[in-house]
Amino acid sequence: MSSIFYKNVRLLVLTILAIAVWGLSSFFSLPRMEDPELTPRFAVINTQFPGATPERVETLVTDKLEQALLEVEEIKNIDSTSQLGFSSITIELNDQITDVDPVWSQIRDKVNDAVSQLPSGTSLPEFEESKPKANALIVALTWQLSSPPNYGILSRWAQELEDDLRLIEGTEKVELFGNPTEEIRVEVSPQQLTHLGLTIQSLSQQILESDAKVAAGQLRSEQSSLLLEIEGELDSLDRLNRLSIKSGSSSQVVRLGDIANISKGIEDPPREVAMIKGKRAIAIAAFVESDRRLDSWMTVAKAKLERFEKNLPQGIGLHIIFNQSRYVQQQLDSVLSNLIMGAVLVFGITFVIMGWKSSLIVGTSLPLSVLMVFGSMKVLGIPLHQISVTGLIIALGLLIDNAIIVVDEVQMALKEEEGISPLKAVATTVHHIFIPLLASTFTSVIAFLPIATASGATGEFTGTIGVTVILALISSFILSVTVIPALAGRLHHWQPTPTNGYWWQSGFTHSRLTYLYKWSLDRTFQRPLLAIALILILPLWGFISFPTLQQQFFPPTDREQFHLTFELPISVSLPETQSQVMQARKLILQHPEIQDVQWFIGKSAPSFYYNVLQNREQSPNYAQGIVQLQKNVKSGALIRTLQQELDQAFPQAQIIVRQLEQGPPFDAPIELRLYGSDLAQLQALGDQVRAELAKTPDIIHTRATLSESLPKLAVNLNEEKLRLAGLDKRAVARQLDTSLEGTVGGSILEGTKELPVRVRTSNSQRSNLAEISSLNLLSSGNSATSSTIVPLSAVGNVEIVPDIVAISRRNGQRMNTIQGFIPAGVLPEQVLSEFEKRLEMSNFQLPYGYSWDFGGEQGERQDALSNLIATLGVLAIVMVASLVLTFNSFRMASIIIIVAILSLGLGLGSLALFNYPFGFTAILGIIGLLGICVNDSIVILDALRHDAQASLGSRRATRNVVMRATRHVVATTLTTIIGFIPLLFDPSGFWPPLAISIVGGLGGATLIALYFVPSVYVLLCRKNLAQSAKPQ
Repeated sequence: MSSIFYKNVRLLVLTILAIAVWGLSSFFSLPRMEDPELTPRFAVINTQFPGATPERVETLVTDKLEQALLEVEEIKNIDSTSQLGFSSITIELNDQITDVDPVWSQIRDKVNDAVSQLPSGTSLPEFEESKPKANALIVALTWQLSSPPNYGILSRWAQELEDDLRLIEGTEKVELFGNPTEEIRVEVSPQQLTHLGLTIQSLSQQILESDAKVAAGQLRSEQSSLLLEIEGELDSLDRLNRLSIKSGSSSQVVRLGDIANISKGIEDPPREVAMIKGKRAIAIAAFVESDRRLDSWMTVAKAKLERFEKNLPQGIGLHIIFNQSRYVQQQLDSVLSNLIMGAVLVFGITFVIMGWKSSLIVGTSLPLSVLMVFGSMKVLGIPLHQISVTGLIIALGLLIDNAIIVVDEVQMALKEEEGISPLKAVATTVHHIFIPLLASTFTSVIAFLPIATASGATGEFTGTIGVTVILALISSFILSVTVIPALAGRLHHWQPTPTNGYWWQSGFTHSRLTYLYKWSLDRTFQRPLLAIALILILPLWGFISFPTLQQQFFPPTDREQFHLTFELPISVSLPETQSQVMQARKLILQHPEIQDVQWFIGKSAPSFYYNVLQNREQSPNYAQGIVQLQKNVKSGALIRTLQQELDQAFPQAQIIVRQLEQGPPFDAPIELRLYGSDLAQLQALGDQVRAELAKTPDIIHTRATLSESLPKLAVNLNEEKLRLAGLDKRAVARQLDTSLEGTVGGSILEGTKELPVRVRTSNSQRSNLAEISSLNLLSSGNSATSSTIVPLSAVGNVEIVPDIVAISRRNGQRMNTIQGFIPAGVLPEQVLSEFEKRLEMSNFQLPYGYSWDFGGEQGERQDALSNLIATLGVLAIVMVASLVLTFNSFRMASIIIIVAILSLGLGLGSLALFNYPFGFTAILGIIGLLGICVNDSIVILDALRHDAQASLGSRRATRNVVMRATRHVVATTLTTIIGFIPLLFDPSGFWPPLAISIVGGLGGATLIALYFVPSVYVLLCRKNLAQSAKPQ
């Protein structure tokens, strides 16, 4: 194949041009994103059951839905929360599921089948798929005037902007946050209702019956068909005011406006509020499709925003809260500059070692291989992001290993065989090294396959590292047996290398260093056992130091953002939460490093980072803040300071200030889950665990799902008095619910919006316990002259009692989750280890039928490692088999396996020496090292086997073979190490553990290849040398 490219220059040139065009066109069309997109294996099912206690919600709603979901075998975990009037079920699919749409469809069918089992009064379950990705753009419209916000105007402009963004090509979804529901409110006093003999329900029914928004049939004749419509539908507040209402106690008719206060407003209290720039606002968040270029989409979006802002009325402001394209560009600029810097360094070291001609050819293989990788990424649909480009950086040194060996061998052949033609030198070289190059490439590919094929969120996050490295290795091998040898031969043909030229022509050499190196090899092979023993010292130290390494799953990111959660006691209202977070905002903005903080109250903030969970709904006591820092500000120390200040200023709140971290999401770094059937027992056990967790050093806050009680108003009814009054408990509950929460009777259309007409008592009657106790009940829900008026206090009393806030379950089992939070910069593994010791010392015991497990960071780490290790066994067997078949010898294959094990010890020792934690990126480095570290040893061992004297055990011949191979062994090692320099000094801290484990292991593996492998080979071949010395 290489001879064809050498003979046909046009084919050679066209091939290079085709690769260049393919790679460049692919690069400019590849989608760009900040981080890899994970498979959306999570979904949430929310169901409303107004007024129901957590126990009733659990039994009547949650359990019914869970039983249906348990039939779906693709589901990994079902986590549910049953709270007052609300059921939320989170579904997680198995890690092996990559095509989720059929599973979601099956789950929807199961939920729809279970709807018939739900009690009356429940809403239809709402199914929402949770995508672990960030919004591309978050903007907000704020009310700038001093007057109270007009949400009608603000909402209509927000919906118009929502429509504009949705129409941009490539938009996946647009959502509104903090957009309150508008409604027509009819407020009437209980006394007025009593006087007229009406209830809220009967008044609402009369309003509904007056709303003629229903079909009245058609007039059909042979000539035409005419629609019949009842005139007088509810279409304005004036029409509502003039509506005639018949009293229940007499034939009296009154106007609705005379007995009720009618107004248009927002739901009170609102379910969620957005506070942007310290003002009430509506936020608009847009997702972009994964196969789109984010920068191109953002250009169109910004143009639309500029036009939209010009049309806004005075008093409404437009603010960009989050622009993901900025972070994507920063991330890609960083990794691409690392790629370019690595390429320059690699080319420079090749130039010094091999001379300008060889470095030119080797340097040509680098961009060609990278361009082939870009083309392959386009075919496979892999976008450009920090992980895929980092895979290319890792592969930089590996890309030219094969090229260095090929070019060096071609030059050697041309020098050592006098009169040999470049064509024959090319053909001989490729024939000689094809199998060793294939074997070393194959072992490297096998080493990175577990990374590329690992399942689960962590595997998907880091998997493209393995994919791009494998693509680079394959591209490098193809070029090294086709284009590169042809270029080497052609360049020699056009300009032969002088025998005694300058260093920049044939590479750097130093006679004294060469002599010392030759002397060291002679001494090594004279006493191979001593050399082997000395070489084993460092790897053994690495294995011994492994238990002392700190554990860290993923490091934090260096983005100029962080977030915080603000949680008050469960009974606190949303307006009070809003007031508290506005005070917190003032404190936060006292730090000049902070640009601003945006608050979202009542639910989670819109997704601005791929692994920040959006798991809070209908939580009036909860708020989440997004903090934007000034440029080039590091967040670690600031977060710790802010945590202390907020804890001191708001002792009644639980405030967690959290860094943005890489890797899969989790609620809390420390998490222990208790399982059992009895809620009281679970709560008692949880209190014990939480007490020990709170004593653990570096724990700043603890939380338990069964620790807090919700104050509840219990209405104790006297059944005898109820019967005498002609009432029952269900009738009382219904009348109280409609009086306090209101009921919808009809609607008014405004443009394309339908505003519900809500009938209820006024706020003054709903917010006072004495007023509630004095509410009048009618002996019948229907208006009739026989109805009697009974005060609530006459048939019962109202008292405050504690109640369970929420009931959590996991896969059908009741659960109490205890969580611990730690300061920024503290490793969870250290805290967890100390907590486990404390728990053991406290003699904590679980009763029969109860169990526990760990979640949080440890749970995610165990899942990730299980998915990674799942394929290692099979791939290890494949690697060993390939080595045995390559050398056709178990002994030779064993030498390479020992090299891999020793290099593993060197990699672990490097982590210990430079005090890096043993995290997931370090594990990836160790796995990759196993394939890279054996390449030089394979080349050395193959050269020894093919040398007649060396294969007999001749020490002199062994030394000569090693000396001959040293230049390309050293060159490949140095280029690989130099290629990792950008990752070694990466300021984010994400990549250095991976880089140092590979660099340290690979540097030691080179010494192992030059000294250990030949020493072992000499020992194995001594018998052959003795037999050859005997007289025949």
